[in-house]
Amino acid sequence: MDDRISSMPDEIIFHIICSLPFESAIQTIFLSKRWRFLWDTSLVQHGTEEDVASAICSFLENFNERDPLTNTRKFRFHFVHGNVLLAIIAPNNKLFLDFSDEKQEFHRQFKLQLEFNNPQNLVSQPSPSTFFVKNLHLTSVSFLTSEAVSSILTKFQFLETLKITCCNCLQSLSIGSDTKLLSLTIFDCLPLEFLHIRSFKLRTFRYRGSLPSFLPEYHYNLVDAFLDFRQGPRTCSIMTNHDLDLVLLTIKNVKILTLCKWTFEALICPVLSTFLAEFQFYNLKELWWIDNSDQEYDCDALISFLKLCPSLEQLFVTIDPKSYYMERTATCSIQAGRNTKLKHLKMVKLDRFSNEADEIHLAKCLQQIITSEPLIFASSNGSCMRRLIHDPLHQLKQKGIGSLEVAAGAPGHETKFSYTSVEVRDMNQLCPKHVHMDL
Repeated sequence: MDDRISSMPDEIIFHIICSLPFESAIQTIFLSKRWRFLWDTSLVQHGTEEDVASAICSFLENFNERDPLTNTRKFRFHFVHGNVLLAIIAPNNKLFLDFSDEKQEFHRQFKLQLEFNNPQNLVSQPSPSTFFVKNLHLTSVSFLTSEAVSSILTKFQFLETLKITCCNCLQSLSIGSDTKLLSLTIFDCLPLEFLHIRSFKLRTFRYRGSLPSFLPEYHYNLVDAFLDFRQGPRTCSIMTNHDLDLVLLTIKNVKILTLCKWTFEALICPVLSTFLAEFQFYNLKELWWIDNSDQEYDCDALISFLKLCPSLEQLFVTIDPKSYYMERTATCSIQAGRNTKLKHLKMVKLDRFSNEADEIHLAKCLQQIITSEPLIFASSNGSCMRRLIHDPLHQLKQKGIGSLEVAAGAPGHETKFSYTSVEVRDMNQLCPKHVHMDL
């Protein structure tokens, strides 16, 4: 069969590529050699660290978003020491900077200080035909290229979204933004020991990796926090009570949150007693709770945390056997929010519990703190979904439904409920994923 698409003029093929989402556009290289050649066409330049900032700026200034045929979206800068910078311009003012080390021979820990969006350096808005960076993804920054990165970022005056990934020797990171930074993501920078963030308008913060010593400033507008510390704390990181207070205040107003059980037990729970007023997450709507797999499932920490979340609507609980586990020295019980009832909880999803008895145990405990009747779903393998249904025991017996009996309430005043599992086929409609689960 003739490949009519690949026989089209370059102008049409480029138009098709530019109309696709960036992740899909990359996949077009597998369609044919012609498409691969068009995608791999790139500018190449050699130089030192002192040359890279001006080279990147020149590459961006000469790019016309309205007419991508006049130039290429890819730029390779070869450093004299062997590193290679690959810059890729994506649609919607996105820029990918990949500092991959081809030789992988030089490994040295380094500190990275990024200061951008200084109001004194802002210039007039570029013309519509000029490309300017709003979304930046940095990956594989090394000691040899760290100064080049700092120099480049001073040129990005309109940056709103910053993502940093796979910087395997990054020891300390400081980020300062006085005006525009709205979203910050830091993934898989494993040796990171210290993190300092200063931003007035930050709305989204997402972190995956070991917990470093974390110092946030001015982040009370945060609405989306992904705190995936399931790898545990850095052994050499030290956080004072003052630092922990700042972290807690930073996430106080979030609407969407991911949190590990050990983080609450070891860090958050102890500092709640330092707050004079009753502390609550008044705005929290969606919670993803990452639990570890004890031999005997214990939901005390989760129930304690839920008492701080009066507006919660969706709860996701995942058991991860690899999640960090910390021996508790005392029961995680807190005074703040002890009388809180969840009146708005609509849906609960339990994932990868080892047995149905643990699922039923948590469902029973939830009955003590909720006034609503949420839909409760459970999945042991992440795909096959079941719905847990509870009803007074005698009603289920009248309906002829087999079930597992549990008791809820104080001794001597228990209310017996019976739970049964019903397979759910259209789970995506009834039970959507938490927004952080696909990150």
